[in-house]
Amino acid sequence: MKRFGVGMRSAAVIFAAALMLGLAGCGTGTGERAASGAGVGAATGAAAGAATGGSPVTGAAIGAGAGAATGAATDEDDIDLSN
Repeated sequence: MKRFGVGMRSAAVIFAAALMLGLAGCGTGTGERAASGAGVGAATGAAAGAATGGSPVTGAAIGAGAGAATGAATDEDDIDLSN
């Protein structure tokens, strides 16, 4: 079985991060913002971990925690993407 090369793995992580960023606008409640923030943070952390030669899993875990905290701390009126 052929494994992904480093470039292909990084491209997949970047694609996942872009997809999660697109989904980040979904959610109006605190829990929904925390969940979408966790997803975006995990994808971004994994991409940063892969790009810097670190562990994508560790980066994803740290990013998910930071994203969830940020999403939960924001108010519905802080970020209004409908305007």
